[in-house]
Amino acid sequence: MKRNTISREFFSTIAGVLVLGLMLLCAIQTALSTAYFYQERRDTLTSILEGATVLSQRYAAQGHLVLQPIQDDEVKENTRNGYELFNTANGAVVFVADAGGRVLFHTGEDELTADTVPGSTLQKMEDGQTVFMAGTMNGLLPSKYYVAGRRLTLSDTTGYLFVASPMDAMYEYVQDMMRMFLLSSLLILVVCGALCMVFARRITGPIEAISEAARRLGTGDFTARAPVTGCEELADFATTFNNMAARLQTIDNSRGQFMGNIAHELRTPMTTIKGFIDGMLDGTIPPEENQRYLSIVSQETGRLARLVQNMLDITKLEAGEVPVKARSYDVWETITDVVLADEQRIEDGKIDIEGLGGDRLMVFADPDFVHQVVYNIVDNAIKFTPAGGVIRFAAEKKGDMVEVSIENTGAGIAPEALPFVFERFYKEDRSRGMNTRGSGLGLHICKVLINLSGGQIHAESEEGQWCRFVFTLPAAKP
Repeated sequence: MKRNTISREFFSTIAGVLVLGLMLLCAIQTALSTAYFYQERRDTLTSILEGATVLSQRYAAQGHLVLQPIQDDEVKENTRNGYELFNTANGAVVFVADAGGRVLFHTGEDELTADTVPGSTLQKMEDGQTVFMAGTMNGLLPSKYYVAGRRLTLSDTTGYLFVASPMDAMYEYVQDMMRMFLLSSLLILVVCGALCMVFARRITGPIEAISEAARRLGTGDFTARAPVTGCEELADFATTFNNMAARLQTIDNSRGQFMGNIAHELRTPMTTIKGFIDGMLDGTIPPEENQRYLSIVSQETGRLARLVQNMLDITKLEAGEVPVKARSYDVWETITDVVLADEQRIEDGKIDIEGLGGDRLMVFADPDFVHQVVYNIVDNAIKFTPAGGVIRFAAEKKGDMVEVSIENTGAGIAPEALPFVFERFYKEDRSRGMNTRGSGLGLHICKVLINLSGGQIHAESEEGQWCRFVFTLPAAKP
């Protein structure tokens, strides 16, 4: 199914809303105009009716009872001419009916289509109040009129006085108003349609640019970026898209670098193993040296196994497949266990230990995670602390966290290497914990484990003097 473009949707929506708005405005304007015209006619006819009533009373005072049939043609004509003075007021017609509703005379040029006022109309005027109506009075009038009427009593004679004004003026007014309104609406629709197309283009332009960048990104072009233009929402959208693209580009670069690092880390020990095995098989290595080179092969095989295991651990940790079994316990227990396990290496390296065995300091974390972190850091410290050097331990509570510090003397880490020490496979010979003897994964595992525990880890160093790793763990609640 073919879908509309944003421009068409925008234009059709605005046009629909505009048309509905104009139609509603037309209906409201027509209703208000009709109500105004109705009220204006009512006020005018009521005023004329008052004047005609005064004239009727004057005639009665002169002995001419207009509420009864007038036999004298001259008097009748003069009386009629007196009421015709009101015809100048918007074509008003005055007619008089007797007590039975029979029309005695009227001032209009057109003859009435009936000679008797309907009884229902007369009943409305029994209380002497002025009534106002619109219509033909049940066919009495030749067309629709506005009519004002009242009951009169003159010299004990009862009758009815009416003033009527044709509704043609209102119809003409409404028709003229509708014509002008339609012309104005057409002009408004044309102008607004052109403006809608311009505004729609301003909106769809950045969206099309983002869509094009997304298509490029989908084909593998991670350099694709969207221009940050347009309104605030579109600019935020483009910025978010660009951040996502940059992140994907970083991930893609990291993936390529990761695969290259894996290939390099696997190739080196495998090349060493193959070379020594081939040398023993073809006799290049004397039989009396086999034991020595088999020991090297064993070490390289162990290195491969540790590398593969570290990679598996990282994959499981980052995939969330390793459950966090946190509990409250003394962090010094883990630190002491790690140091005691490495006691022989520490003695062989003639390294001094300081700060071990502080007061109980309870943390809420997975003991296995913390043990792995401490082990990796201490293992690196032992590797790079020279004979006569010192490894210092410290731990203290800071707010809701416990901060653990492991420091060793030695070459330290180069300043330019500090920001990268926790990246996978990053190694730099002078840096503590990253050298050709390691895989470059130990500190990255430390970072993942500490983050999973709800803490943070960072490295500090003064090159040529010392290096310190500091990590935090949630403190156990009382």
